[in-house]
Amino acid sequence: MSAPRAQEQPSRSGERQPLVARGRRSPPRWRRTAAAAVLLVEMLERAAFFGVTSNLVLYLNSYNFNWPGEQASRATLLFLGASYLLAPVGGWLADVYLGRYLTISLSLVLYLAASGLLLTTITEDGRKSFCGEMPELPLEPACPSADCPGSWSSPYCATTLYLVLLVLALAASSVRSNLTSFGADQVMDLGQDATRRFFNWFYWSINLGAILSLLVVAFIEQNISFLYGYSIIVGLVGLAFFIFLFATPVFITKPPTGSQVSTMLKLAFQSCCSRHSSRDSEGAHLLPDQRSHQWGPSPQEDMANFQVLVKLLPVMVTLVPYWMVYFQMQSTYVLQGLHLHIPNIFRTNPSNSSLALRSENNNYRIPEAWLLLANVVVILILVPVKDHLIDPLLLRCKLLPSALQKMALGMFFGFTSIIAAGVLEKERLRYIAANQTVPQLIGQDLYYAAPLPIWWQIPQYLLIGISEIFASIAGLEFAYSEAPRSMQGAIMGIFFCLSGVGSLLGSGLVALLSLPGGWMHCPKDFGNINNCQMDLYFFLLAGIQAVTAVLFLWIAGRYERTRQDPASQSSSNRVRG
Repeated sequence: MSAPRAQEQPSRSGERQPLVARGRRSPPRWRRTAAAAVLLVEMLERAAFFGVTSNLVLYLNSYNFNWPGEQASRATLLFLGASYLLAPVGGWLADVYLGRYLTISLSLVLYLAASGLLLTTITEDGRKSFCGEMPELPLEPACPSADCPGSWSSPYCATTLYLVLLVLALAASSVRSNLTSFGADQVMDLGQDATRRFFNWFYWSINLGAILSLLVVAFIEQNISFLYGYSIIVGLVGLAFFIFLFATPVFITKPPTGSQVSTMLKLAFQSCCSRHSSRDSEGAHLLPDQRSHQWGPSPQEDMANFQVLVKLLPVMVTLVPYWMVYFQMQSTYVLQGLHLHIPNIFRTNPSNSSLALRSENNNYRIPEAWLLLANVVVILILVPVKDHLIDPLLLRCKLLPSALQKMALGMFFGFTSIIAAGVLEKERLRYIAANQTVPQLIGQDLYYAAPLPIWWQIPQYLLIGISEIFASIAGLEFAYSEAPRSMQGAIMGIFFCLSGVGSLLGSGLVALLSLPGGWMHCPKDFGNINNCQMDLYFFLLAGIQAVTAVLFLWIAGRYERTRQDPASQSSSNRVRG
């Protein structure tokens, strides 16, 4: 027996609304089963995604490619940015042509193919097939001047790797943007509280996937082989695809309903260029006749939706600098950690030096990516506590902060995280300036690190994790709850897209500061940042975050005052989901 599928009936506004067909089993059971399947797929997909990003800097620094540190860090930021920036593409395909279910299915197939291609680049034959032979490096001293010839040449296999990462980012962004709304659709009719709790546990499943990836995949990639680690990634994506197909009978699916992007663009053009013109009023008068035989929002709802979008965009745009800070966790924080002392998991004390050298090569070092566990563990602990204890208690006491207040608090913790990273980097460079370094072998690559233990990075990871609880989860709730029901997919896509803008801006800032004379300009020494001034880069990001946080507070205050206006509230409530 198949699960009841969603039927549709027209609402008073002319928009189709889902109606669940009654079956022999209660609809809530089907809804919870479907939501659980979505959470499991999300957990596996995120485990695969973090398996790529957590050690991508190390992978590009490895002897297989020999990318410089700033280029490897920039590639990671570009990949992270694209994985968010391309989110509206998958949402648009789902809204206009394929529907969310089919879009997710095809995106998982694309995900599987792209991760398989990335796996191919690990093998020597695969690299030669796609990239050719690695050019031999001339044996010459580092260029002492600021304008070394060829300092901006393309690194080995750059075209192939960037194309593979772009396809992987497109697949990941499409899965993320559609799976979020698809999962919320499964529990939407169970009430607003069920939707809010779904987002909490959706975010929890993301970080459970990160735990799996960091504890297992990151360890294997750094200490054993990237071949085995990336093979696990391919297996995780394949398992996610199988579970999604297996759970198809219990899913509530909706056909594509069209996109309002063109309507919003038309209204924006009319608002800017043809305001108060008589021709606009005539066009608006003719519009109902043109739509009288079509399902969809009325012209009045289009205008109300456009007004809501105009109010939402400034709030979400001022969150972009927070994302610039947030994505440092998977790029420059990793690069910094590779140049701090990383202890071995197993220590041996052999009697002679040859055995000592052999044991050093055979011992397993703690993966640098495990520092992300400080971020993930905070989320895994705080989300259930927040969902079951803190939020209900604050709600009973009428002290529960609004989503905008939580987002502002998240910005503050992000600011403290990047300040902590800057202070640590300044201290690390003080040891480097005094020639106090520790050579350490990570995988098959040698790094000269400061004698500071890597545990000093834990505070910055903890603080960015706390900021994520407030800024990211509250941002998802804000985007979904404040959006008109006919634009929820579009607004969620914009939210993820602006997250990617933050990552790309961070990458662009690294590229700008990597120009000759910039703080991040270092000789080509394959990942060594000891001649850079990355502490100044961190402090610059902190300054940008502080300024935009003040701007966010002002914009959020205006938004709250507008919501409390009775006339505005009555008009927006008619279209808000």
